[in-house]
Amino acid sequence: MTKDDCYQLGHITKTHGVSGELVLFLDVDNPAEYADLESVLLEVRGELIPYFIESIAIVKGSRAIIAFEDVDTIEQAERLINCGAYLPLEELEPITDETRFYFHEIVGYQVVDAEKGELGIVRGVYAMNAQDLIAMDYLDKEVLIPINSDIVRTVDRDKQKLNVALPDGLLEIYMEDNTDKPDAAHSEVDGDIDDTDED
Repeated sequence: MTKDDCYQLGHITKTHGVSGELVLFLDVDNPAEYADLESVLLEVRGELIPYFIESIAIVKGSRAIIAFEDVDTIEQAERLINCGAYLPLEELEPITDETRFYFHEIVGYQVVDAEKGELGIVRGVYAMNAQDLIAMDYLDKEVLIPINSDIVRTVDRDKQKLNVALPDGLLEIYMEDNTDKPDAAHSEVDGDIDDTDED
């Protein structure tokens, strides 16, 4: 199974105690839904490896204390710090609400603005601390669209279209030759695009 077949659940942030337990950050809308996980795929040195869960406890909202089978020492646990945690896409429940979507499902959708009409294609989603951003190809440039209910209105899954109402001047900012993407975007998105999180 590859990352294309999966969505990212979160990542390991640190060890917990000295018996091999770890802290898993759950980058999802409702962490409580994952309280009964039996296994997870961890990305270890570029490969997805299945790890079976002995125990998991959701704490402090988006964090879980997790113990894996055969990870019994702090040394073993330390090797898993910063590893991404994944689950198969087939385990996701489909969303029928037209105002909500999984990040991965809109990749390839046509962006349609309420005033300007069809603009470009969604290439991915940058999951950032302050603001999640849709990356759209527009006139051979990358345009970043903030994800919030005022801008990203609805998704049409049948027609694979994302209906938006872009703020005045947003496109023009990216069309100026002497204007690059915001520094914050540069610092956050040098890595892989995260197209798997939930809205």
